Amino acid sequence: GEYHRENIQKTISPSMDICVSSNFERYLFHLSGDDSSTLASWMSAFESTGKLLITGKKLNEARADFKSAKADTAETLETIKKYHANEDYMLCPHSAVGVSAVHQLNMANSATVCLATAHFAKFGDACSKAVTPLPEIPKELSRLWSMETRKSHCPNDVKVVQKFMERKIEERMEKHEKQIEKKNFVKHLVLVSIALGAMTVIVSASKRR
Repeated sequence: GEYHRENIQKTISPSMDICVSSNFERYLFHLSGDDSSTLASWMSAFESTGKLLITGKKLNEARADFKSAKADTAETLETIKKYHANEDYMLCPHSAVGVSAVHQLNMANSATVCLATAHFAKFGDACSKAVTPLPEIPKELSRLWSMETRKSHCPNDVKVVQKFMERKIEERMEKHEKQIEKKNFVKHLVLVSIALGAMTVIVSASKRR
């Protein structure tokens, strides 16, 4: 089992164009028997050489956990096109790779579940190479294109970023608390209005008697 750092080859599935995945490091932790020392030695060797080799029993365990296949751009687009035509479902270019792999491994049946990784609208340029015109985008997503982009610049310093995040969390909590106070105040006004209305009705009825 070879895990080697190589140059990134850009594709229409950008979130998969990753040579060093933090998710995979988590798997290696479990493969090591949840042994942080073993993982640390593996990753230290990987950082210094750009290569990690898993053999023997550990490799057999990994092979028992995973099956693999690959899909190039043409296969990915064909999968998107086929599922849109046959199932009226738009796959994103990442989900399509997984669906293609399931078919290549002859694992597609009525009990197979493929978890989609994103909505196709996020990758409209790629999906439009397979399907045109694209299906209508939900209004909740289409609104994003006209919304203001909020961004903040932080120096490459862990402590500064931590302080920034803490401040933002505090600001959001304060805003949330104020919203709750406002809602409670409105509820109070509504209850008072109802009570006053009820008293008015009672007084009017008493006068008529």
